[in-house]
Amino acid sequence: MGRAVRELRHRRGLTVRQLAHQIGVSIGTVSAIENGRVGISSERVVTLADALGVRADRLLVGIAEPIRDERWGVAAGDSAQAGVGDWRHYEPLELHPALRGALASFLELGYHGSTMRGVAERAGLSVAGLYHHYSSKQQLLVTILDTTMEELQLRTTAAVATTDDPWTRFAVLVECQALFHSHRRELGFIGATEMRSLAGPARERIAHARREEQARIDSEVLAGCLNGAFGTPRPREAARAVVTMCTAIPQWYRHGGDSSPEQVAASYVDFALDLVQCDPAKRPQGD
Repeated sequence: MGRAVRELRHRRGLTVRQLAHQIGVSIGTVSAIENGRVGISSERVVTLADALGVRADRLLVGIAEPIRDERWGVAAGDSAQAGVGDWRHYEPLELHPALRGALASFLELGYHGSTMRGVAERAGLSVAGLYHHYSSKQQLLVTILDTTMEELQLRTTAAVATTDDPWTRFAVLVECQALFHSHRRELGFIGATEMRSLAGPARERIAHARREEQARIDSEVLAGCLNGAFGTPRPREAARAVVTMCTAIPQWYRHGGDSSPEQVAASYVDFALDLVQCDPAKRPQGD
């Protein structure tokens, strides 16, 4: 059964920490379950199955078959972030109804103005049903921000794997950031405005993930300066300015407006190359 739990967790895009939060156990317990090192009570199997979107009887015998819920239009275990090998391609964002309700509430009212009752109403769930999936408003926020950073990190990792020189890695990283903050503007907006609402270890974990994304661009700008591709005398400040302008896209971008995400990304790559004073002869050329 442990292998099925791991497969379903990956398919749904959950970290070990997120699954542990959802079923009310420690990270170590989830790891032990996935590696077959601990017995599982029937009650725990039911809780796990519900969190992973499968039938408990099938999970018990190791069958990783998601439940298809016609209300949501997708298999309950499908990951909203599956298939980011093509880092430029975006499917519509698919979230559990509870997370959709929380996202809508946080966008309209802010974290502190939102209530679990209000989130439940937006999600089409009872308050008890919402608490069955998420124990608190804080857990909803943490899950949204974890989801945000995990997808962004998958995409930026895929982007830099496509090339091996600093200036093109820099260009694709900027393109990736701009595409993400346009296509996923709702997630990006919450990431920009609600970090202050995080508490405890979750705040440090998510802040660390954000610093890692900044460090990717810092590294490429420094490398570009060292090999002569970039001429800025202040690479660290330029790198911070680039990331800041990308993460600010959700503040103004609107789907269906004058520019597509791809047009925004192309413009932002040009802006970023100007900021680092890229040698025009070495600028990446479009297809």
